[in-house]
Amino acid sequence: MRIGIFADTHDHVAHIRLAVERFNREACECVLFAGDLVSPIAVRPLRALACPLIGCFGDNEGNKVGILSGMSLVSKLFADPPVAYQAADGTRFLIAHTKRQILAAEQPFDIAVYAHTHKPRIHRDEQQRLFLNPGETSGWSFGKPTLMLLETRDQSVELVTLA
Repeated sequence: MRIGIFADTHDHVAHIRLAVERFNREACECVLFAGDLVSPIAVRPLRALACPLIGCFGDNEGNKVGILSGMSLVSKLFADPPVAYQAADGTRFLIAHTKRQILAAEQPFDIAVYAHTHKPRIHRDEQQRLFLNPGETSGWSFGKPTLMLLETRDQSVELVTLA
């Protein structure tokens, strides 16, 4: 199962559009978002996604009510972190904005998706669970907008830099 992963868009609408185009081109079966859309203006380009979006709020959301209203048209599940999600192939995800929120959660998971640092990272814990931080889709902090593509079958991950 091909899954798109992104976070920390911080209202960069042009990069959100690029991310959506890439997820659609890759035929992602779902997309996971780990927080910090920031405002409802960031929801509109997500309407072009050809698959469900599952995600959580970050720590910079300025208008949660407005974002939730827009997400009702786009998202299968969008809530405060952590968000537990089981993909169609049985892979269990835990989605949060910070790694601390993942570590404090009690839900079992195979793959954790988090963000907040704006720096991409792929690693495993001592239990061999996969932890993914897609970096920043906005590119505001480090000038390198990124997202990830995950293949759940073998847990292979591709870090994609948006052009």
